[in-house]
Amino acid sequence: MSKTGVPNIGTIAVPLFALLFGAKYSTGIILLLLCFADLIAVIYYRKEFLWNEIKMLLPAAVVGMAIGLILGNYINDSLFKVVIGSCIIVGICTMLWLEQVSKTKQDALVRKSWYSPVFGLILGFSTMIGNAAGPALSVYMLSKRLNKITFAATSAWFIMLLNFTKIPLQAFVWKNLSWQGFYINIVAIPFIILGGILGIWILKILPEARFRQLIISLVLLSAVMLIII
Repeated sequence: MSKTGVPNIGTIAVPLFALLFGAKYSTGIILLLLCFADLIAVIYYRKEFLWNEIKMLLPAAVVGMAIGLILGNYINDSLFKVVIGSCIIVGICTMLWLEQVSKTKQDALVRKSWYSPVFGLILGFSTMIGNAAGPALSVYMLSKRLNKITFAATSAWFIMLLNFTKIPLQAFVWKNLSWQGFYINIVAIPFIILGGILGIWILKILPEARFRQLIISLVLLSAVMLIII
């Protein structure tokens, strides 16, 4: 659902998987699930995405991933959860602030030369250490005032590029991918497909205003769950 229509609902799974499998090891299991969901999303949204938005984020995101890759070897499970939770909370605060400022101020902000690189850095770091880029990406896309279809499509393509880049890094550097995780993903495939279809349906019937409200609510819920669990 998070890939095809309801952004950030997948972030709720991050603390649950961290509780079951350990914060760092769970990132490898979730990554395979995300990659399969990414394929469903980009096949469906193969025409609606904005490549220019992706290009502005991608270089800094790669740098952020490299930083996350290095620091990930020195962060234990408890600190991992704190870092992931912090990324989500920063996303919430920024999102709520953007909802209060005028459109003129929003436009002036997003045109700053540093705006996209800063978000790219945050996205790359948060996706590498905890597959938790969703909230920050939603903040960025909301600030661009994209319609809900373009929002979902551009987000799906950008995250797919990051996730598939992470596979060799998780496998050979962190050694986080295992047969256990692979079997879990095989069992989950039917549910991923069902969730993808449900996400597309929800996006079609959801008004633009309700879409924005839903995103903010889900980001807040994911942060609260991470802190509590």
